[in-house]
Amino acid sequence: MAKFPEAEARLHKNIFVCRRCKRKIRTTTMRVLSGKVKCRHCNGKALRPIRKK
Repeated sequence: MAKFPEAEARLHKNIFVCRRCKRKIRTTTMRVLSGKVKCRHCNGKALRPIRKK
């Protein structure tokens, strides 16, 4: 999909997806691992990294 590092970082770096409602959230990995981030839509804390196609 992305051919150069700037586009790759913009599309995939620090983006997580809520497992309940599938909304995208941009945050750091450490905040997700420590449980400080929740989904704005459904208030779920189960997040996964975005899939890289």
